[in-house]
Amino acid sequence: MRPVWLLDVDGVLNANRPGWGAAPRRGYAHAGGFRYTMRWAPALLDRIRALHRTGTVEIRWCTTWCGHADQLERLFGLPYFEPCWLDDLNPREAATAKLAAARQVVASGHPLIWTDDADISPAAHDELSGLDRVLLITPKPNRGLQPEHLDAIETFVMTFGTSRPAP
Repeated sequence: MRPVWLLDVDGVLNANRPGWGAAPRRGYAHAGGFRYTMRWAPALLDRIRALHRTGTVEIRWCTTWCGHADQLERLFGLPYFEPCWLDDLNPREAATAKLAAARQVVASGHPLIWTDDADISPAAHDELSGLDRVLLITPKPNRGLQPEHLDAIETFVMTFGTSRPAP
């Protein structure tokens, strides 16, 4: 079974100082009648797209932005990733939904990758990190995912993934 990557946005892709050796890109997304500034490292998104193209990992949106995933995909130039839910959830509801999504992936037998800057509570981290075939990454919110995080994800996918063309 190929790994499932639960991908958060704010503090993971969207970061104030993402680094990656180049100036960040900037754009806007809208939700609840508000416009939000997004900043990201183009090289990070290049690596995510490349990993998706291998077909060895299934990437799912697992973020308060799930109800607006189409905006994310258009803004970031990413292909369609299935959202874990479609409703607009507040941060507390989303934290509960994220943990439920992670537990569902583990229960289904798929290896789990979960990248989230804040919603992996200490208790959930302890619960999930003790399991085989689970990779939890909690980047610094102002930096987001860094090259070493993608290195770890790629190694995990190579270890547990099976080659299958991406849809």
